[in-house]
Amino acid sequence: QGECVITETGIEGSLIYALAAPLRDRIEAEGSALLHLDLAPGKSLERVAAEVAHPRGSRSLSSHLQSRVGITGVKAGLLREVLGAEAYTDPARLAAAIKALPLKLIAPRPLDEAISTAGGVRFEALDENLMLRDLPGVFCAGEMLDWEAPTGGYLLTACFASGRAAGLGGLCSAGIPTGSPVAP
Repeated sequence: QGECVITETGIEGSLIYALAAPLRDRIEAEGSALLHLDLAPGKSLERVAAEVAHPRGSRSLSSHLQSRVGITGVKAGLLREVLGAEAYTDPARLAAAIKALPLKLIAPRPLDEAISTAGGVRFEALDENLMLRDLPGVFCAGEMLDWEAPTGGYLLTACFASGRAAGLGGLCSAGIPTGSPVAP
């Protein structure tokens, strides 16, 4: 469970960032990736099915879904976009879609729009002080490293920590005592 935002150009948020690597790999290997969104994460499938099947009287289906299941705004728009009209007449099918709405992803956003990217200097190319084995005196840290970097505060924390480690490694390499447990 986490944040998911639909934008003009796609989908993003903490949920997507956490799945970025496997989604990217699937798109690269198969041309697309299927992601299922739970539009009512606080409710079980059984509860959603019961709420959807509850008689709605003279209310519109839109009002019914809003009051019974909390489907409004973008969630309602996604349902309309993904489901055919016949699914709205079948409460079980509609409930299943609310709990696992399939979204086909066909491409990540362009690299120049990326918050964080994969790739970089492989750890095998570095010594224990984050110095390049083939270029002594050159140290790597943060997003220079080959790792699936998280976004937000986690990324900053990891970049600062690896920057500190590389800085201490540089001091050790220059023979300057640091008082920190880094390899000599």
